[in-house]
Amino acid sequence: MPLRADDTGADAGHSEIGDMDLRVRALQSVLVEKGYVEPAALDELIETYETRIGPRNGARVVARAWIDPTYRDWLLSDATAAIAWLGYMGRQSEHMVAVENTPAHHNLVVCTLCSCYPWAVLGLPPTWYKSAPYRSRAVRDPRGVLAEFGVTLPLQTQIRVWDSTAEVRYLVVPMRPAGSEDLDEDHLAALVTRDSMIGTGLARQPGSVSRA
Repeated sequence: MPLRADDTGADAGHSEIGDMDLRVRALQSVLVEKGYVEPAALDELIETYETRIGPRNGARVVARAWIDPTYRDWLLSDATAAIAWLGYMGRQSEHMVAVENTPAHHNLVVCTLCSCYPWAVLGLPPTWYKSAPYRSRAVRDPRGVLAEFGVTLPLQTQIRVWDSTAEVRYLVVPMRPAGSEDLDEDHLAALVTRDSMIGTGLARQPGSVSRA
């Protein structure tokens, strides 16, 4: 079973709306029609996860750590407080630990028991994160799992696997890509992906993101 699904969702050859989106919209219509869900409340929930909770928050944390050595040290020593200082707090993010990727060490996060995940900084967990193949193979064969995500590391790079629990959740601080020295915090945040903060990906290269 492949660990990763296409993040784009829709099949470009058929429709701009993927099958899952269509199913969600149909379910939403039924719930609203039967009076189980208030449209305004649903819109507020969606807006919260799109703009106030999710990978954008984690990207801001990483970007700040890249440009501010004092904040970086604080994040690595007390991630819960450092993240809360930026205003990112919430369910399943009460006890955070930040781990930093370096040329010598690459960090990979998994939850072998269920799907513990830091919602406040990464949003809701992707489907593959909750899958049994990922949860088992990330521990047994982390290098092979990374290869399936398109990440091939030098053999001398040690891979550390961190198992999230109900008490502690992890945020990976990916390495800052070369050529990003002249970018400001906003543009640096655009280089940080959800997968790079789990450890199944790397930060984007500066040339891959528009600076407009």
